[in-house]
Amino acid sequence: MGVTLYGYSKCGTCRDAQKWLIRSGIAPDFVDIVQGPLSVPELRKLVEQSGQKTAKFFNVSGTAYRELALKDKLPDMSEEEMLHLLSSNGMLLKRPIVTDGTLVTVGFREAEYQQQWANRPESRIIGQPFS
Repeated sequence: MGVTLYGYSKCGTCRDAQKWLIRSGIAPDFVDIVQGPLSVPELRKLVEQSGQKTAKFFNVSGTAYRELALKDKLPDMSEEEMLHLLSSNGMLLKRPIVTDGTLVTVGFREAEYQQQWANRPESRIIGQPFS
């Protein structure tokens, strides 16, 4: 499997992450999470592979998060409820999410990308960049 970047085409952080990956020899396929939100099974798999809690997949600085008052609601939600909510609205997802089918990173921090992605030769393939 190649590398996939789940993001939003108008997101500057997603573009920064893609540029970093390309400079590092990794051209990810891009999937717009707003045009086509991820399914619950896809999200569940990404959460499991990331080793993080489902709550870490929420875009806590986004408008949708604030409008739904999720800061107060998330602590009382089940994992299944969180996954369904994330699947219902791509703008709720923290982005970008990058995966090669084994490794999953959420958000873009250059130091983390350097550590996680720079030395993964199996990830170096040609994909579809942002259009």
